[in-house]
Amino acid sequence: MMDDLRELYQEVIFDHNRNPRNFYAMENADRQIDGFNPLCGDKLTVYLKLDGDKIAEASFQGEGCAISTASASLMTDMVKGLTEAEAHTLFEQFHKIAMGEDDSQLDQIGKLAVLAGVKEYPARVKCATLPWHTLEAALAGNKEAVTTE
Repeated sequence: MMDDLRELYQEVIFDHNRNPRNFYAMENADRQIDGFNPLCGDKLTVYLKLDGDKIAEASFQGEGCAISTASASLMTDMVKGLTEAEAHTLFEQFHKIAMGEDDSQLDQIGKLAVLAGVKEYPARVKCATLPWHTLEAALAGNKEAVTTE
């Protein structure tokens, strides 16, 4: 069972790293913020277009390791159509799982579950969560770049 999940984890990360979804600089974004992980060198910009409190469109650009890129790709796919509150809840669930704090909501985070394996590699947790911390800052309307330090 764990081998299947590990294989799926590698497959999905490989796929989303090679062919990231929503990888473009959004014109006329309502929110735009940079994120940086000095430890790994991941740099990304998250772009959001809002419709009321719903995320109508989400994209990202930047360069980073496979885990960071895959996480941003999955994230931008999954938050489209969610309200800000729903996106925040998804971030909270994912963060707890990635940190190894709570696996009970694994079935509620959809495709993100493949990134749960990152908790086995503490140095990689920041790579997986950087896009999410950046999204949180964008939703909060922050202007300052996000850093994992």
